[in-house]
Amino acid sequence: MAVQLKRGILAAMATALLAGGSSSAFDYVAGIDVRGAAEAASSATGTVFVDVSEDGVWQSDEPGLAGVIVSNGRDVTVTDADGRYVLPVFDNMTLMVTKPARYATPTDAAGVPQFFYHHKPEGTPEPLRYGGLAPTGPLPAEVNFPLVTRDEPESFRCVAMGDTQPYSGQEIGWVRDGVLADLAARDDLGDVPCMILLGDVMGDDLGLLPRFMDLFSVLGLPQYYVHGNHDFDFDATADAHSADSWRQLYGPNVYSFEIGRVFFVALDNVVYPCTASDRAEDDRARCGADPARPTYNGRVTDVQIQWLDALLAEVPDDRLIVLMHHIPFVSLTDADTGRHQTDNLAKIHAMVEGRPALSLSGHTHTFENLARGESFAGWEEKTGVATLPFTHLVAGAPSGNWFMGDFGFDGTPLSFGRDGTPPGYIMLDFDGTDYTITFHAANQPADRQMALSFNTPGFRAWFETAYDFAQTDDEAGAVPPVTVHDLEDQSLFTSDDLAEGVWLTANVWNGSRNTRVEARLNGDAPLEMRRTQEGAGEARRVGADYADPFAIARQMTIGRHGWQSTDGDARAQGFEAWQGTRFGPQPPQSIPAWALATGSPHLWRLKLPEDMAEGAHVAEVTVTAPAGRQWTDRIVFEVRATRPPRFWRQDVWDSTTD
Repeated sequence: MAVQLKRGILAAMATALLAGGSSSAFDYVAGIDVRGAAEAASSATGTVFVDVSEDGVWQSDEPGLAGVIVSNGRDVTVTDADGRYVLPVFDNMTLMVTKPARYATPTDAAGVPQFFYHHKPEGTPEPLRYGGLAPTGPLPAEVNFPLVTRDEPESFRCVAMGDTQPYSGQEIGWVRDGVLADLAARDDLGDVPCMILLGDVMGDDLGLLPRFMDLFSVLGLPQYYVHGNHDFDFDATADAHSADSWRQLYGPNVYSFEIGRVFFVALDNVVYPCTASDRAEDDRARCGADPARPTYNGRVTDVQIQWLDALLAEVPDDRLIVLMHHIPFVSLTDADTGRHQTDNLAKIHAMVEGRPALSLSGHTHTFENLARGESFAGWEEKTGVATLPFTHLVAGAPSGNWFMGDFGFDGTPLSFGRDGTPPGYIMLDFDGTDYTITFHAANQPADRQMALSFNTPGFRAWFETAYDFAQTDDEAGAVPPVTVHDLEDQSLFTSDDLAEGVWLTANVWNGSRNTRVEARLNGDAPLEMRRTQEGAGEARRVGADYADPFAIARQMTIGRHGWQSTDGDARAQGFEAWQGTRFGPQPPQSIPAWALATGSPHLWRLKLPEDMAEGAHVAEVTVTAPAGRQWTDRIVFEVRATRPPRFWRQDVWDSTTD
């Protein structure tokens, strides 16, 4: 009864919230056509039809559509000349149609595409805090899928983003005022056919999902979500139903759709709880080791592999295959871990070999544009793949470093990621099977594509002192030895500093091995800046020499730790993150040391000449991305004989003259 009550409460929340959304933002709001009951059916059947009346109900004068892919998440078929399909039945499946190019499925009032029917006759077999999947009862006699024709060009764009990951109502507000506000201010989204959220849409509390979907409905974009490791049911005891509350509240955790010449496939590569079959002699050793402390692993299940293989068999070879999943196939940031990458990647690569392909993921709270031919130490050992055959994009995070930074201009945390990328989203522009990737920092000018700074001897000494303290757990709450106020002016240095080594740094957020970065000093001839990671099989480089000074200066002193009030909410002292973890009140601290931008796959640097003249200088940095796209930024810096006093010169003020 308690489970049914929770399901009822969540359903009521969804109804109340979505009723407030404007269905006028979506021109085709309907459901699917489910008819009758087929007791003890051995097969599922129905019709994919052109919904001329746009009401979601198949009528006698509405034609069936031939050659459309329909699946049950394991088996795949295509409709016959009359639009009919037949598929095997099993007790925990989702019947779903693959939207073909030049057609659209209906959506609900929030813009969630309606192309599926869950079949789990007895529902989730155990009580779950977010309700799980309600019993569906006998299989319907027919599940008919409506489609409508659409003028869908082969050149189009999609919005995509990594981990929004709000754990609370407050954090949903920060997503709203960050990436959502930025997107809502754009005037070029009118014909965008997809918005893709690459997992960790929520931060463990699935009860927040209806409000979240309603908020994003204001954009009027179809909402395609991927299931992540903070979207599952943590109280599930088997992976077979760990996505059941997600399926009830949002929809399938695996599915596919086609736009133009691009075939999108959503995979769920989060296995939870992982078992002894996932165990290895690394961070996956916890899998199945302690039932009281379950964890997850990055792997595409055998059932999904079977489904993907059958699905690709129906897709023409000239389509771009976009594989969407939460845990990266590979990552530089987590290259030495197993469960944060995808174990059976070699098998997946073999399945798409010879086809144009693109991998999209989230999870790491970093932006990693990993290009074809790239290789890093750890990949082959953990995934069976040493060198990438196509681009693998880890798409950053609107939540950045889990909303941990101090507040910026728009009232949201300046939560730079572990690679120095600010919160933001991407635009994927497709032209046939070609594509370009553009990163947009939330509520920043569209042409702001990099952060410039200087890595000086003073920065390196300050960083090492601050970093050593940030790693010392037994001094929690102590006063740090240095804060950002102790960091010398990063854009002013002396001849001695130049002799010791000063690097101009450019964190090009969307940069890859195919990006060229050049700097002009005072308008002179361009000088090539070098990427700190070549992608030639080396390990991740971290530390004072490879840290991003721009992001680090904003990550190592967070004033919100110390915020207190005498008449306020007890839980508003300091701040909370994750599942209510407390940070303060205490002296301002760094964010956790493991989350600092101590290295990055898209940091370029140039050692400044040791003989630079004293005075003011300008560095102009130009980034040239594939397809000839360019961005330029500038930074002013000084060379002085000695460092001027940093603070108010009271001695000069107090001096007198006769």
